[in-house]
Order: sequence, then C-alpha cells, then structure tokens
Amino acid sequence: MNNKNETITKTVKTGITFGSALAMVISYVNWHSIGWAIIHGLMSWVYVIYYIIRY
Repeated sequence: MNNKNETITKTVKTGITFGSALAMVISYVNWHSIGWAIIHGLMSWVYVIYYIIRY
C-alpha cells in the first residue's frame, strides 16, 4: 500500500512540473514575454488546456 502511494505522489509531482514547463514554453513562444511566461507557468495545466481550446 505504501509503495502505491509513493508512486502516485511521484507521478503527480512530475506531472505538475511538466505542465508548468509546457505552459511557460507555449506562453513565451506566443507572447515573447518572460513575465507572461511566469504567470502562465503558475497556472500550469489550466493555461495549456486553454491554449489547446483557444488556438
């Protein structure tokens, strides 16, 4: 049981980190602004999903 919880925790941490990095890259490529990239990185997957739906 403990091993399963540990695996889920690692997956969630990796997913959040990847989502933030992806959001920052998408934002910087579109807007060429480090400020917007940071803000969108904090929003993580919310911005990635918004970008997919919008564009």
